Amino acid sequence: MNHGSVFAQGHRPSGSARASPAVRWAGTEAVLLDCGGLEDVARWHAHLSAHPFPGQTDVLAAAATVLVSFASARAARAAADAVGDVHPASSTQSQGRTVEIPVVYDGEDLAEVARLTGMSEQGVVHTHTGTAWTAAFGGFAPGFAYLAAHGNPLDVPRRDTPRTAVPAGSVALAGTFSAVYPRRSPGGWQLIGHTDAVLWDEDREPPALIRPGDTVRYRAVRELVTVADDATGSVAAPMPAGCHALAVEHPGMQTLVQDLGRPGLSDLGVVASGAADRPSAAQANRLVGNPEHGAVLEVVLGGLSITARGHHALALTGAPAAATITDPSGENARSAPFCAPFALYDGQRLTVAAPSSGLRSYLAVRGGVDVPEVLGSRSTDVMSGIGPGPLAAGDDLPVGPAPRRAVGLPELPVTRIPEADEVVPLRISAGPRDDWFTDDSLTALTGRTWRVSTDTNRVGVRFEDPSDGQRLERSRPEELASEGVATGSLQVPHSGVPVLFLADHPVTGGYPVIAVVTPEDLPLAAQLAPGATVRFVPSDDYIPSHDTPSGDTA
Repeated sequence: MNHGSVFAQGHRPSGSARASPAVRWAGTEAVLLDCGGLEDVARWHAHLSAHPFPGQTDVLAAAATVLVSFASARAARAAADAVGDVHPASSTQSQGRTVEIPVVYDGEDLAEVARLTGMSEQGVVHTHTGTAWTAAFGGFAPGFAYLAAHGNPLDVPRRDTPRTAVPAGSVALAGTFSAVYPRRSPGGWQLIGHTDAVLWDEDREPPALIRPGDTVRYRAVRELVTVADDATGSVAAPMPAGCHALAVEHPGMQTLVQDLGRPGLSDLGVVASGAADRPSAAQANRLVGNPEHGAVLEVVLGGLSITARGHHALALTGAPAAATITDPSGENARSAPFCAPFALYDGQRLTVAAPSSGLRSYLAVRGGVDVPEVLGSRSTDVMSGIGPGPLAAGDDLPVGPAPRRAVGLPELPVTRIPEADEVVPLRISAGPRDDWFTDDSLTALTGRTWRVSTDTNRVGVRFEDPSDGQRLERSRPEELASEGVATGSLQVPHSGVPVLFLADHPVTGGYPVIAVVTPEDLPLAAQLAPGATVRFVPSDDYIPSHDTPSGDTA
């Protein structure tokens, strides 16, 4: 692993010329452009949104960086090599709309903000309403926008102790930014008021009230319509009943509808989501003749029981789980095959047991699970609440029309499922912030094993505290400005124990990422059950975490 930190910081040289941003690798399929400040972030984000690199799948602006994601490592490498030859024009502040937000200035922290700024409470309100705020970037949650203002007129620290629940519609300040909380969520920002503006509405086009580039004007009012305090995010509509469906008798520990996700929406605070073990989900679809992007059921640790309404062809893949088919009378039980298509006739019940190893099994039905799409996908995002809710007893899952393709032949599993007692190797690439850690910590990351904790879900794999007490320590004391994070990132909070981000991770984070698991090993990571043991191994195709572009400045 390269532990050095010799790269340009993306500062602007004297005169009118601008340096190209430093390139920090965020795994093998994404790069973090270290622009140094919001002005250059806006330039690069606007340019790459309008003129994407070949193979670019997403671009996400943050406080000082732009995360650019690609469909392949080859496309990412070609783009990284070309950064020095790209010269974005200066961004304009009028690229978006003007959005007015009515606010009642009654926040719990208004007096504290006045004290911190040396203003009166009325002075804080006058400054907040008299400022034109620009939506610099999104993140944290769908509809959440970080609003910046010229001259940073209100610069206050976060609260020492974050609140466990901030009501939806809260108007807040932190650092130099202002924002409105779209939904009830934890948060450490200073609350100065509340609004009834709906920041996120999936039935609206676009669903986000504020998008990057928009100008926001706050308007002080005396009262508002009561704000709906959304504690759970989107509320899924009941599953429609139908004669060609799968009836849920028991959902198991957690069963979710998943397809291959909704990429390209990170600017709205929406992660791609989708099946955690994508190859296994695609294999289940292939076996029943569906397109690989069709919606399947992701079953965590078994326990699912469904009854057929009409005749169906199904396939079970992923974590190897025994499955039993019984007739309506409860007799004539037989085993369903694994990684092979099988029939489930009208009235028959399928019961999926806990897997012998691994965590997530995938059940596909010919025609696909035909629930309504949200933002172009049927996936359930457990962090943001977007998509259908977890399955519940009594749900009827509609099944789409059968495709023209024939069902497939039996196959071997596409994802290797780790045995309970093995040490699972996960390959990693360094960075993008490995230079924020001590050499001892970088050695400890790959030199010891990590045990998966019970506090693990689709957001991320969490690990137990090291038995030897050796946590990952930073070499830099300052806080990291929020920046985009890729799936597979090993983010290290103050506890010193890394978190491995999976499909439903937040699009931005404020803790440094020490390394990123290679895309090829993410399906294996998604199958890590609590108690599994992991060792991180530098990948053979290791890419240094930071490059300096060689192109001329504009």
